[in-house]
Parts: sequence; structure tokens; C-alpha cells
Amino acid sequence: MTSSRIAIAGAGLGGLACARVLQLHGLDVTVFEQEPSAGARPQGGTLDMHADTGQVALHTAGLHERFRELARPEGQQMRALDARTAAVVHDEIPAEGDELRPEIDRGQLRGILLDSLAPGTVHWGRPVAEVTATGRLTFADGVTEDYDLVVGADGAWSRVRRALTGVSPEYSGVTFVEFGLDDADRRHPALATSTGQGTMMAKIGGRALFAQRNSNGHIRCYAIFYAPEEWSAGLDFADTAAVRASLLERYAGWHPDLLRFLTDHDGGFTHRPLHVLPVPHAWTHTPKLTLLGDAAHLMPPLGVGANLALLDGTELGTALATAPRLGEAVREYETRMLPRSIETAKACAEGLGHLLGDDVHPVAA
Repeated sequence: MTSSRIAIAGAGLGGLACARVLQLHGLDVTVFEQEPSAGARPQGGTLDMHADTGQVALHTAGLHERFRELARPEGQQMRALDARTAAVVHDEIPAEGDELRPEIDRGQLRGILLDSLAPGTVHWGRPVAEVTATGRLTFADGVTEDYDLVVGADGAWSRVRRALTGVSPEYSGVTFVEFGLDDADRRHPALATSTGQGTMMAKIGGRALFAQRNSNGHIRCYAIFYAPEEWSAGLDFADTAAVRASLLERYAGWHPDLLRFLTDHDGGFTHRPLHVLPVPHAWTHTPKLTLLGDAAHLMPPLGVGANLALLDGTELGTALATAPRLGEAVREYETRMLPRSIETAKACAEGLGHLLGDDVHPVAA
């Protein structure tokens, strides 16, 4: 194993967690990332780290204490408001000392992982263009390199998955429109109060509004609804006023206090149609290729994806560090990961219906 060349495509949470564990065991690994730098784009919103998955992975990676320094246990609050009246109909406040699912910003967690790696581990601005079953990578500039193992941690539209299974994500029928509130407690006190310290949601008739506390006073919001894939044809998301008008029409009849999330937010709107992999998604064992995270099991964002990616990464890293042969390590990892991911993906597919159902209890997103 010590002489094996291991490449990880993608510097997301799962890929970085895998690289961290490999380096803890003295193994050589290179991470290739298409983005030009760690700060090239925002890393998304807040994540709840589950005690039995994500936190287990952080313990394995030796990073749990650093995580706890930045985590927000108070962010576990889950609040539901009535869409018509804006009245609080459910409010689940975590008990003192409850750390079953504390929140942390995705960017902060990624930073913890990046800081833990040896300098030069991540090769930024190095997009993978093609992968073969023999472990050959072709980069966007035409350069090729051969590896004993290529790990696909390259997300929803994985190039490594294309070589391994050929399966692409499908539109789920649900779309997200993201927006946000900056310095919310000072600039948007009423909306901050409605949100609480964690996640606020309101939903009715196949439409939902979510607001989630992030660090540094930011609240990240989502309008979520059923829509055909072409629903936004002709709508320019650079035209904030036009998008706002479209959303206000879609959310007609909602209480004005909730519609203020759409009218008073800072910045523009970002369209995020929800794609998922078919369930089950599996593959024939191929010793030189494997997948983790969204590349392996892209599913609805119901609070489990990042946790599974971290667990995938640390379990694969541990298997590679402890199994006598590389092929055995990959097989051992897949034997554990695939049944778990299929079962979770089935549950998330069912949960997506609850996300937009009319029951009052909130669903993590």
C-alpha cells in the first residue's frame, strides 16, 4: 500500500476526509480540484453533523475537537410556522448539552479539513476531463497520469462515475431558489426572530420556505416547490426584481411576515434545481475506481449527504490503510458503503414528499 499511487478527484468534504485519514496513516495521496482556489466560490450553508455518522468520521480523522470549537449546538432548533398566519406551530429547542446534531457552516468544516492536510496535497485548478477503468486520468489540458486507485469525490456530475457506472442524475421534480439575509439580527430583526437560532420552515400546497442560521449573523433561505424542469424558461436569474415577482406570485396567499423573506433579502437569487441519482445506484467492483459522497449516492438534501460523505471518506481511507491489498480495501469499503447509501437514499426519496407536505412538523433540509 505504501507504494500505491492514489488520486482523489474533488476537494469536497468526503474527498478531503479520505485524504486526511490516508495521511494520518502515512500514505501518499493527491487531490485534484477544478476550482482555482479554496475561496473561489461560497461553499454553501449550514450542516448538522450527526453523532452516529459525521461526528464519527471527524473522530476518525482526529478533527472532532476542532469541529466542536466552531459548532453551534443551539443551531439544532427546529421551528415551524403556519404559512397563512405566520404563527409558530412547532418549536423544538435543544436541551442544554445536546450535541447530537450541532450545526457548522460548510465552509468552516471544509477549512478544518484543508488545514489538516500536508501542504500541496490539493492541486487547485486541475479539472479531470476523462477517467478510464485502468486508473488513467486525463486532465483538461490533455496531460495524462496513471494511478493505482482513482477515488471519485467529484460530486453530482462526477467524471469518475461516468467511467464506473455511466449513470447521470435525474431531475427530481423539486426546485430550490436560494437567497439570504446578511447581519440579520441588526438589519432584519423581525425575520431573525422568526427564524430563531436554527432552522425555520413554513409549507403548504407543495411550496415551502426555509430559513437557516449560519455563522456571522447570516441567514440562508430557500424557496422550495414542485415545478417542471423548464419552469424558469425565460426567467433571467440576474434580474432580481423579475425573480422576486415570480416567487411572490407563486407564494400568493402566504402571510406578509413570511413574504418579507422574499422581499427584504440581500443580494440576488440562485436557482438550484434538485437532481438525484436513481435508487438503487450501485456498480460492479472495479479495483482501480470507486466513488464516495454525492458521486456515489446523490440524494435529496435532508441533512444526511455531508454526513455520509465524511463517513465514506474516512471508512475508505481506513480500509486503504489497513487492508493488505488495494483491491481488497476497495471491496471492503464498497461492501459497507453501498447498502448503507441505498437504504438512506430510499428514506430520503420518501422524505422529499414530507418536505413539501402539509404536516406541521419540520423536516431538515
